[in-house]
Amino acid sequence: MTFEELELLPELLCAIERANYRQPTPVQAQAIPPALQGRDVLATAQTGTGKTAAFTLPLLQRLQHRVDDRCVLRALVLTPTRELAAQIHESFDTYGAELDLWHAAIFGGVSAQPQIKLLRKGVDTLIATPGRLLDLIERDEISLKDVEFFVLDEADRMLDMGFLPDVRRVIQRLPRKRQTFFFSATMPPEIRGLAQQLLHRPVEVAVGPQSVTADGVEDQRVLFVDKENKRRLALEVLRDTSIERAVLFSRTKHGADRIARALGQAGVEVAAIHGNKSQSARVRALEAFRSGRLRVLVATDLAARGIDVQGITHIINYDLPNIPETYVHRVGRAGRAGARGTAISFCDHEERGYLADIERLIGRSLRRVEDHGFPASQAAASPRAQAPRNERPARRRTSRGSAPRGGRGARFRQAVGQQS
Repeated sequence: MTFEELELLPELLCAIERANYRQPTPVQAQAIPPALQGRDVLATAQTGTGKTAAFTLPLLQRLQHRVDDRCVLRALVLTPTRELAAQIHESFDTYGAELDLWHAAIFGGVSAQPQIKLLRKGVDTLIATPGRLLDLIERDEISLKDVEFFVLDEADRMLDMGFLPDVRRVIQRLPRKRQTFFFSATMPPEIRGLAQQLLHRPVEVAVGPQSVTADGVEDQRVLFVDKENKRRLALEVLRDTSIERAVLFSRTKHGADRIARALGQAGVEVAAIHGNKSQSARVRALEAFRSGRLRVLVATDLAARGIDVQGITHIINYDLPNIPETYVHRVGRAGRAGARGTAISFCDHEERGYLADIERLIGRSLRRVEDHGFPASQAAASPRAQAPRNERPARRRTSRGSAPRGGRGARFRQAVGQQS
């Protein structure tokens, strides 16, 4: 199938061609047609399968067909993290470059005043994180009464982050008559229940089993090691020159900083990203990683949802996740778009229960590596030593006098605060 066969607007096809996308991914091919028909869509697909374009393209087309002189908020995209909000904003920039529409992104961690000033000028589409959105709603700076299109992105991550109460508060303020796009990488029971409440006779799209890691990550191995030896093991693993670009996952923000300092002192080109870092620091780290100036990015799971970088060769689970679905998300950062990747997990004796849950979920055993030089103690290697399972603890505007090719003039609100 081609993008032309999806019956997209010429302006969208032009933007897609400039972005060098040749054919739709499976989730795009299945989700876009019913979305263009006005149907609600419930989509389950792994990380890196093109979910963002699967809702951005039909949303832009539906908005453009209904364009009028008013500039009121007609579409809301709710996403869990500011990195994802910025990433979605970039997608609207890319695909909507020749459409006469406004969009903006708002998120916490930066001053609200520039965002308020921007919103008062009017937007068609708002990309927002739940906390900042509710804050500005309570200040009477945002009204959802005219919203016709609602996108809930990364619904499972909303659950993991404890955002479902905030999501429900947002939903209560939306008009009952609307089109809803519901996207999630996994579909646990709580998320399935939310989807049933939100959606009206949806078209369901499922690309790949939700419990299976990315096809390109064929080599998934585990190294048993005592906790105090993990740092030295990480340095030893990184001596492998085939590790060209790696994301190393830490369970905590402070742990990420400690790991990055140790690796940096040993001569590894590394940076850490997590929620305590300023937005400008996170943007700089991601750009350095994307350009190849950094070989290793140390990340927490929440910050990693905004990592959209091609060419990641390795995922290193310094700490095993206590939620097995999170392992699937992490591994999905490698092996994207047909590439090959490797996942390496460190497991101490307190994490063996997490390992068992992960292997049960993905339906396979990780390859055991015994001769890595830092073997676990006998107690750690005991299969009876198990941890408790599943602890879940804006706008940029072109000159009105110059219109891009094929459109009346692209109008954007730049996402604010990215350099704050």
